[in-house]
Amino acid sequence: MADHAILAGKRVLLVIAGGIAAYKSLELIRRLRERGVTVRAVLTEAGARFVTPLSVQALTEDTVYRDLWSLTDESEMGHIRLSREADLLVVAPATANLLARMAAGMADDLAATVLLATDKPVLVAPAMNVRMWQHAATQANMALLESRGVRRIGPNDGVMACNEYGPGRMAEPMEIVEAIAGVFAAESHRPLAGRRAIVTSGPTHEPIDPVRYIANRSSGKQGHAIAAALAALGAEVTLVSGPTRLPDPAGCRVAHIETAREMLAACEAALPADIAVCAAAVADWRVDGAGDRKLKKDGGAPPALALTENPDILATLSRPGERRPALVVGFAAETGDVLAYATAKRARKGCDWIVANDVSPGTGTFGGSDNTVHLIRADGVESWPTMPKDAVATRLAEAVAEYFTGK
Repeated sequence: MADHAILAGKRVLLVIAGGIAAYKSLELIRRLRERGVTVRAVLTEAGARFVTPLSVQALTEDTVYRDLWSLTDESEMGHIRLSREADLLVVAPATANLLARMAAGMADDLAATVLLATDKPVLVAPAMNVRMWQHAATQANMALLESRGVRRIGPNDGVMACNEYGPGRMAEPMEIVEAIAGVFAAESHRPLAGRRAIVTSGPTHEPIDPVRYIANRSSGKQGHAIAAALAALGAEVTLVSGPTRLPDPAGCRVAHIETAREMLAACEAALPADIAVCAAAVADWRVDGAGDRKLKKDGGAPPALALTENPDILATLSRPGERRPALVVGFAAETGDVLAYATAKRARKGCDWIVANDVSPGTGTFGGSDNTVHLIRADGVESWPTMPKDAVATRLAEAVAEYFTGK
């Protein structure tokens, strides 16, 4: 449970959208104010059909902002000031419609405009019919918003006003208070502030000819999650990413590359750095003398491809010297004898830590959402339970922070 003392003196801009769960927002305002939070509210046109402006005003003891075109509101508190004078924006309830408009970057009413204009953290509490929540469009919109750094609480399972059961109920007011306190706690927990990090992610594509290439099955999910987790702890992160289908993580500078040689060049350009995490699945070989025209099938023997070794990015970054990062972390994706091979790789490459995992067929690691890893350091092996890749990233980032702070 988060320490609610961190809430005292904070400023929250609460966006109340149109849904039956809007009645819970009144209780949320009361609970926040009990804890010393200043609450301003934006009430959408649809939201005002469920709770009255007078009720919201009585609880916030402030103006209720509703109309993007109000000359009075704009002269007294313009929407840009409104969006930026808060420490946190909370959308509760967050309807499917508002989530879609947020994802599209629309600014067609006051609520969408302040959410687009803000430079502060945003927390959403979704509330909608179960089928609306589970629809592919809503899930895609939520995933896109989360990739941009938007936090989420809920929705919860339960019986809804439409008498259907499932995920879609807005989180309870005290759950949202807890989440708000957690956001502020995370914002204040930045042990890597002032540190620079390089993270590699995804596969590399090594051309055979202009239309074909050598690659592997890496999705980039783990590397991207590590970049985001380090950035959340305050690090200045450069993510060097091979071709993936993932959005760029919030708070990171991203260098998009295709080949191993391009990845090495981007990593060297990002030096000096304090931290390097080589999570990319770099192709070991490339075609020597890739053609500039498409190879043709002429009915004869298939062409012979001469391969040459790619540069070793992990070993290069681990090489002793003034530009070597203070902590270099490699990854070892193995299909057998995981610990033995990974331990040997750590010694051979000269890196400080190796994160080893099993990518054998059937594990679901490549392209999947979960990972089972072993952190190998000079002082031994720490085996972690299977967990989502985001959780692996968070735990690894905390271990990196402990390395530098000694805590």
